[in-house]
Parts: sequence; C-alpha cells; structure tokens
Amino acid sequence: MANRVKLYLLTGFLGSGKTTFLTNVLEDLSENKVAVIMNEFGKVGIDGNIIQREGMELVEINRGSIFCSCLELSFVSALIEMADRDMEYVFVESSGLADPANIGEFLDAVMVAKGDVYDYSGAICIVDGVNFLGQVDDIETVERQLKFSHLVVISKVDLIDVEKLKDVRTKIREINSKVEIVESINGKIDYNFLEKDLIKDGWLGVEGTTNTPENRPKTLTLTYDGEITKEKLTQFLDIIKKDSYRIKGFFKLKDGWNQVDVVGNRVDYKMTENEGPKSELVIISKIGPQLIRPIFNAWEEVVGDKIKLR
Repeated sequence: MANRVKLYLLTGFLGSGKTTFLTNVLEDLSENKVAVIMNEFGKVGIDGNIIQREGMELVEINRGSIFCSCLELSFVSALIEMADRDMEYVFVESSGLADPANIGEFLDAVMVAKGDVYDYSGAICIVDGVNFLGQVDDIETVERQLKFSHLVVISKVDLIDVEKLKDVRTKIREINSKVEIVESINGKIDYNFLEKDLIKDGWLGVEGTTNTPENRPKTLTLTYDGEITKEKLTQFLDIIKKDSYRIKGFFKLKDGWNQVDVVGNRVDYKMTENEGPKSELVIISKIGPQLIRPIFNAWEEVVGDKIKLR
C-alpha cells in the first residue's frame, strides 16, 4: 500500500493569522508534494491568491463552512481528489467561522470511498493574541475551535504585553486543558510540529457541528473600478468595521495594488503583485444584510463614486 497522506486541519477565528502561518509552513515544505484545501465564507476566495506557489495543488471551497451540511459533498470530494494526486501533505485551512467538531464524519466518508488513505495528524488552532479575549466570550466558534484542537499557536505575541499573554494562556487552558501551546510572531514558530505526534492523547472531532445553513453569516463582496487614496479607504473602513467580523481583499490605491486586511479595530495594508481587473473586498457582516445600507452610505460620504455590492 502507498504511504498515507498526512492531513492537518488549520482552524482559528477570522483574522487570527491562519494564512500567514500556512504560508510559512509551505515554505518549509517547498521540496514536498503539498496540497491545500482552502475554505472561505465569501463568494470570492482571497487567501488562495496569497499562498499559491508553483507545484502546489490548491482547491478553494467558498460560500460557507466546510463543516456545514451545505458544503459536505464539496469537502469530501476535495479530499478524495487530493488523495488521487499522490500528495505527501494536505492542509485544510477552514473558514474563521468554522466549527470542526464533526471532522470525523468527513474522514469516515473518505475512508468508505477511497480506503485508509489519510493519516489525520491533528488540528492546529491559531489564536489571535490581540483580539482573543474579546472574542471568546461572545463568539461560540472561538471556543469550539479550541476545544477540538491538538496544538494552539498564539499569534501576534509581539503586539501584546506579558500580562495579557498570561491571561490568554489561562483562558485557553480553561477550554482545553491538555493541548500544547506555542507562540508565534508573523506566523513563525520555533517548533517543528510536523515531527510531533499531536494526537497521541486521542483525536477529537466526533460531535455535531454548530455550523448550519441557517446560521451562516452574511458575506458581501464590494467591487470598485476606480482608484482612491489609502486615507479615503481607511476612512470608509473605519465607519463599517465595527459591524464586520472581517474585511479583506485587494484594492488599487494611489500607491499601487494593496492587500487590505481588517481585524477588530486594526486596518492593515501590504503592497502586493496580486493585481485584478478591479478592486475587491470581502466583508463578513456581524449584523446580516442590515450592513448593506451603511456600506453604501459610508462610501457615498467618503468617496462618492459608484461601487457594486453583491
């Protein structure tokens, strides 16, 4: 029998740093045959453009959580497809709003279809050191991701003080008493998890998920044909960010194309070579479709040109 494919699940709330972490892992595995299944809530995948590299297999599954019944067939099909491509590693980057409690169901389905092709090697949860304490009591998904993880990586530790880091660790321990915890700056960790047996204490993932078609958050995609200043875009984002879980995309500004990332109160820009036919932002709403009118009003007030929202 051929070697089984090592399968890792990457979880973490919106903006915690999953894609940054995965980018660094992929650099370490540049000589290996690696595939990524990337899951985003929006109609448009943004992060796939960031991690794509030569020789890597990528499947994007958008419009919901892979752990919801609405995407069950897509996820199982993607796992089967990757098993047929003779990979050494498969990483599944789940949506920031994904509850992975039922991953066992999907692995069982693949087992029935393909046999024992995957060596499930654990769930790695990225915890946002800056925003975690404000999220965990309000958003059930954050706690569920921690509960079903085998390694926790606290990101952005350079942006918090020692006391806050201690509080973050204490809260993680309340939710998952056994999981190993490491720290990360810019997605880099001094720890080779690929050589560790993360699930030596038994693996989790056999409960019902809280992800359902009914509680799927509203995701909006804003497109714009023009070019504006960074100051104006920031002004617009500052108005709508309080009602958004996450905003991200690629935007053409006066200084060139930028990758835009909004998490909590923080708005980040990074120059990018990912140029598109038009600027595009994916907005995950906290307040459902009620965010549509404020988006149009804020854009009209700050910029004035026409945008499209779908």
